[in-house]
Amino acid sequence: MAAPGRVTRISQRYVGDVKKQLRHGYGIYVYDNSFFRYEGEWKGGKKHGHGKLLFRDGSYYEGEFVRGEITGNGLRYWAALGNTYSGEFQDGELHGHGVMKYKDGGRYEGEFVLGIKEGHGLLVDKDGQIYSGAFHNNKKHGDGQITFQNGDHYEGNWVLNQRQGHGVLHCVDGTIYEGQWRNDVFSGQGTMIHCSGVIYDGPWINGRPADVATKITILGEDTLEVVLGSPATFHVQLKKEDGEIAENENGRVLRISAGIKHTPSTKSQATSLLELIEDFEEKPIQTPFGYECINYPLSYITEEKQLRDSSDPSLWSQSEGESSSAQQPLSSDHDLLHETGGGASNRQDECPKISISDEDVSVPPPNKRAEMGQVSFEGVLFAPPPARLLHLLESNDKVETTINLNRNNCVEDLKLGEEQPNAATTPRKKTSGKLTGEKTEKMTVSQEKIEDSRSETLNKERRAKRETVDGDNTVRTGDYVVMVEDITSPPFLGQTLPTAFKLVRIVSEKSKGKMNRKSETLLVPTVN
Repeated sequence: MAAPGRVTRISQRYVGDVKKQLRHGYGIYVYDNSFFRYEGEWKGGKKHGHGKLLFRDGSYYEGEFVRGEITGNGLRYWAALGNTYSGEFQDGELHGHGVMKYKDGGRYEGEFVLGIKEGHGLLVDKDGQIYSGAFHNNKKHGDGQITFQNGDHYEGNWVLNQRQGHGVLHCVDGTIYEGQWRNDVFSGQGTMIHCSGVIYDGPWINGRPADVATKITILGEDTLEVVLGSPATFHVQLKKEDGEIAENENGRVLRISAGIKHTPSTKSQATSLLELIEDFEEKPIQTPFGYECINYPLSYITEEKQLRDSSDPSLWSQSEGESSSAQQPLSSDHDLLHETGGGASNRQDECPKISISDEDVSVPPPNKRAEMGQVSFEGVLFAPPPARLLHLLESNDKVETTINLNRNNCVEDLKLGEEQPNAATTPRKKTSGKLTGEKTEKMTVSQEKIEDSRSETLNKERRAKRETVDGDNTVRTGDYVVMVEDITSPPFLGQTLPTAFKLVRIVSEKSKGKMNRKSETLLVPTVN
């Protein structure tokens, strides 16, 4: 029975309540094109109140209607997309606050304006990334923060779905970047605190630091001289591509080590299995000097050890007449390293001789972090050679002896040339073309003196070497290679700097003084 004042009417397209010949109350209406079907409340012939609008493809809307339009709170389902929206509508559009659930698992909760995301919202995408912040025209725009799938977190400015402007990135590995962004990458001025401890504060271009170090440099001439038994200081700089110091960089970890020239030798049948295994495991290091080297141990004298030893006057190799100010710590590039060929004074003779115990030798030089692109390794000593390197040292000793012999021969020849009359000032006498017996005898005697002098010099060199080498457990004089490596872990931005190499010559104090005197003699001009 129809309600009072209402007439229940059944037609081809509508079944429901009517009032004054208009659909009014509850009814079901099928549209002319049969694509739409409405079930719900009517008022004055229009959909008004709560109702459900169904589409032939399976989509539907259920919620509030106002004067025939979808307005108010409701639920919308798109069958083709699989998306569902629950929230506010206006004139059929998503408008106001609502929640959109996407078929792929994503979800947006926030503000809509006429069907697009606009204002503040929370977006969780299909990969689990969570963004909370401002939206404009369906894109992240303005201030916002996002947690990426890998756990990294960014908070800062956005422009059309890309990070741009100022922002802070906290990476899951502990790395932090704060600074300018452009097109979703670091660009402009910014500071990165890398998980390895490296700190870079400077300009960035397309996600990469513009003033980062590209190489390691050990300061000094091509070959540095170190007096046997004295600690050395090695000054190192990290340099950029243009050769300037990378002052914007701090914290890169560097390690100092040494090597000795590798000269493979044929092993005899008596060679032990242990020696063969050691040789097999030892990996030669290629140097820029045209040969390979084998690691040689370095030791390190702690500050406490230096202070303890320096308090004993007997440990100082200070020559008579030197001022006490020479005992003060040194800091310049030439303090403890003499650069051959440069003519610079070697102040290492003024440094204390350190007494080395087994405990000291077992302590290698510590790794150091660079500050403003620079680092100094202080108190470095060459440790006594292990047994596995003795055969290489013996081979190098032979080479050094030959070099010393050739050097001495050159010095003797120079002296012999100085003893000859000056051809420009001495009258030239005619000769008969044959040597007289007296002249032949004089030349023979002169030649014997030269040979005796060379033999005596060679013997002195050998005696000096025997004095320097006190058994197999003593550091040898000669040439070594010092290496400084970048061992930052993990590598800063995935890049490890190439290893730096420097030639170092260890000399005995006596030999060094003798060479200096010879150099001074050769450099004195002759006055006619």
